[in-house]
Amino acid sequence: MLRGAARAVRRPPAAVARRLRRFTHGEGAGESGLGKLIELHAVNSAGDMLITVALASTIFFSVPTGEARGRVALYLLVTMAPFALLAPVIGPLLDKVPHGRRAAMAASMLARALLALAMSGAVDSGRLELYPAALAVLVSSKAYGVVRSAVVPRLLPQTFALVKANSRVTLAGLVATGVAAPIGAVLHQLGSPLPLYAAFAVFALGAFLSFTLPGKVDSAKGERKARLAPARLREPGRTIRLRRDGRDKQREGGGRDGRGGRGERRPGLRTVGASVRSALVANSALRGLSGFLTFFLAFLLRDQPLTGLSGAFSLGLVAVAAGGGNALGTAIGAWLRARAPEVIIAGVLACALGAVVTAGVVYGTVTVALVAMTAGISQALGKLSLDALIQRDVPEEVRTSAFARSETLMQMSWVVGGGLGISLPLIGPLGMGVGAVVIATGAVFSVRNLLRAARQGTPHPRAA
Repeated sequence: MLRGAARAVRRPPAAVARRLRRFTHGEGAGESGLGKLIELHAVNSAGDMLITVALASTIFFSVPTGEARGRVALYLLVTMAPFALLAPVIGPLLDKVPHGRRAAMAASMLARALLALAMSGAVDSGRLELYPAALAVLVSSKAYGVVRSAVVPRLLPQTFALVKANSRVTLAGLVATGVAAPIGAVLHQLGSPLPLYAAFAVFALGAFLSFTLPGKVDSAKGERKARLAPARLREPGRTIRLRRDGRDKQREGGGRDGRGGRGERRPGLRTVGASVRSALVANSALRGLSGFLTFFLAFLLRDQPLTGLSGAFSLGLVAVAAGGGNALGTAIGAWLRARAPEVIIAGVLACALGAVVTAGVVYGTVTVALVAMTAGISQALGKLSLDALIQRDVPEEVRTSAFARSETLMQMSWVVGGGLGISLPLIGPLGMGVGAVVIATGAVFSVRNLLRAARQGTPHPRAA
């Protein structure tokens, strides 16, 4: 009798575990090691959400709106401003240790585990020492993100496009975040430090899982470093420029390289054509909009809830719309498999611009939810398309470094957008107007080049 009851209790969780295992390890992902990375990213996302719940409850929800705005402004000053200076260093620093990517991911997890314990003593009072620890958590989290972007291409199964792999990784993170958020909220009700204790356990697990990734993650054979600036090698009688297919193209010329002396040409993200450069500009605008909406709407809806709704319900509605949009964008990206990525990026810019302009003109419950959902879809589709362009246009020997640099730029853009959101007056139409300016600026400097490149019909073999 007892055995039968135990089997009945174990059966549903076991069935769910088997389905999740099929999702993470299916179609060759288990053999290539991608399945383990998907699971590791789910653990990472769950831990980050538990820390977010603990900090948000202390800094944002537990005090009146005016005081909360001051606390979040202090949080931005102490954490985001230094991070904006540190972010450009993260990619180059990790580039110098290509043989230690598993160790770097494990170190990021272990650092956040220890920081969660350190913050547990200050989370009740919100003392000043909480903020430097939060900065260290932020830097560690973004360092993990940079390394993960560099690792995914090395774990692709033979039948996988990069877009499909990134879609699976992102979707696993979204699911883990959705599961961890209510768990963190319940734990917070039982005691303010409990979400941080749970985060410690989750990140400790993540540190262990980092070392279960295949050894090829640490291989840097044939790789070189990529730069965000254009580069040329000029030798007497010729100039070498890199074509999209990765081969060198020679034309007559003369002189020295950009450093004033002769030397080996170092390829960079902008030496492979306008598509990658324009996609970076467009995605920076989309990521900036995401950071802006995160902070602006959080304070606006707490102070001025949507019609007929409470402040908490208004925030929940927008959060669900944004998360659902992100998941939907990820699913659409996997379905499209980055066909015509330039057109996709131009399209999501247009959709995001239309949504924020509409919300500025007709501000209300439906339009605000529409903006949040559209921003989520646009960010997910834009990032997947950018990854496809890097996979297509950047030579393999520098591709891993290129992913790291692009991820760093995206994180910086989110920081800038968040700072803009906290500084504005809480006027809904004004905020939507500023969001429209952010997207329009990105569109002005990217859409023309993207559409021109799409008309040229450059092939992209691994995107299909």
